[in-house]
Amino acid sequence: MTGKVQAGSICLFHNAAKHTPEALPGVIEALIGQGYTLVPVSQLILTGEYTIDHTGRQCPA
Repeated sequence: MTGKVQAGSICLFHNAAKHTPEALPGVIEALIGQGYTLVPVSQLILTGEYTIDHTGRQCPA
């Protein structure tokens, strides 16, 4: 369930999805147990000058 998560990943959960409410606590616990810290997406998105590489990552210009 969390095997593809890496530092800087943005995990999107659709609030209208049928199983999100019961799955979310387990996902959060698993990620925290793996040493991840959950932050608002606003802390991950670069502002100012940046480019986006072929993998979709933002890179400072």
